[in-house]
Amino acid sequence: MNRMFAIIEREMRKFFRSPTLMIMSLMMPILQLVIMGNAFGGKIVGTRVAVVDYDHGPQAVKLREAFAAIAVNIKTFSTIDYTDEVRAREDVRTGKIDGAIIIPAQYSRRVYEQNAPQVGIVVDNTDPFTSSSIEAEMQLVVEDMNAPVVSDRLAKQIALEIVELYPYVNYMKYLLPMTVALAMYISVMIGGGMLYIDDKARGVHEGYLVTPITKLELVFGLNIAGSIKAVLSGICLMVVGSLMAGLGVIFNPMQDLFCLMLVTSIAFNGMMFLLMVRVDDPLVPRAMFGVLNVLLLYPSGAMYPTASFPKWMQALTVVDPFTYVIHGFKSILLKNGGFAAISFDLCFLLIFGVATLLVATPLFKRTL
Repeated sequence: MNRMFAIIEREMRKFFRSPTLMIMSLMMPILQLVIMGNAFGGKIVGTRVAVVDYDHGPQAVKLREAFAAIAVNIKTFSTIDYTDEVRAREDVRTGKIDGAIIIPAQYSRRVYEQNAPQVGIVVDNTDPFTSSSIEAEMQLVVEDMNAPVVSDRLAKQIALEIVELYPYVNYMKYLLPMTVALAMYISVMIGGGMLYIDDKARGVHEGYLVTPITKLELVFGLNIAGSIKAVLSGICLMVVGSLMAGLGVIFNPMQDLFCLMLVTSIAFNGMMFLLMVRVDDPLVPRAMFGVLNVLLLYPSGAMYPTASFPKWMQALTVVDPFTYVIHGFKSILLKNGGFAAISFDLCFLLIFGVATLLVATPLFKRTL
């Protein structure tokens, strides 16, 4: 037992004596949280839309007042007056403006006559996010114009009442579970798999073999040290990320979260040790890093719901440990779901981690 603790002590000393390694293992997840959390999922604001008014009647004035209200309040777009539809279309095509609204002649008269009045909108559909935002705001304006001046006293149509269980979740909060899982994965990959292969290449592993340490003690010593590193990385990232994203979960009891981090570290270390147990070339884990990142992280539902995936990709999510890690962190960090919400995730990750370690231990060579 003392021999195993000696391995753990050495690995932890290496970890804490390499502050650059600790910082770099946390920098990429934090950068992803900051950059991607602010780059995706926000509302489109500040676009420019041309207005070509051929009518100049009272109903056209009402439309322009609605556009001005959008520019002042939700700021999705601001309007620019154009006199020529052809020039407006050309400016949309060349990217000088983001859209053009055409108010045809006789528009006000058609509104009063209820004779199928129309308003045209030209958008650059090569940018679906901007064009869909402009179209959605224009649809709301049209629906408001179509509403009766005096509404019926009794509702005659079916109404949908939406109840949201949780406060608004912006994209930065949505990415936080992925960021914590990624920090733990990077800690295991860099501070576990790569260092283990580098130690073998530098001859450190050979020094272990001249001691009376058993294969089981060596395997468990390396994996326990890796698990401690992963848990420490996860806790640091969770605290920093929660403060950045505006989540107050760090002020709540964290027993469930700590259990999830512990079994996650066991699962990641077991998987990584199984992949690296027979590897001797230091370049292999570095080449595998990007492949495993794509293969495990993106199919897990960390960035997009798995219900939209094709069948073969959904089958991959069933055996992907990241799927259960992401689900568990979402249940705790975003929903405050408690132990009942993550019980299946804990069971899967614990079984996965123990199973991979049991498979990897016989494959471990206590020879050069």
